[in-house]
Amino acid sequence: MNEKSWFTYIIATDDGQLYTGITTNMTRRWQQHSSGKGARYFRGRHPFCLCYLEIHENRSLASKREAWIKSLTRKEKWELINQEYSQILDLLKSQELPIYDPQTPFV
Repeated sequence: MNEKSWFTYIIATDDGQLYTGITTNMTRRWQQHSSGKGARYFRGRHPFCLCYLEIHENRSLASKREAWIKSLTRKEKWELINQEYSQILDLLKSQELPIYDPQTPFV
């Protein structure tokens, strides 16, 4: 992972919704969402856990993947999260943020 890497991510919110976005710094973006200074979506709700994370070499690729994920149904997003979980677990843990645990579903 280099400094110019872009992430596509899915965050579960405290009210059980799924939010998909892109960033170059997941920790900073989490803090923005937590404080209500990020996307308007997080005004009135808060991030609960990081569910999904991918690395891309540029913004264009991250944005295209974000658009594809946003086109999925809620059920399809959860299928993606659960299908890829074991492959992305180390990446999720490396962010030192609360992460999704499929053994204790919250939704």
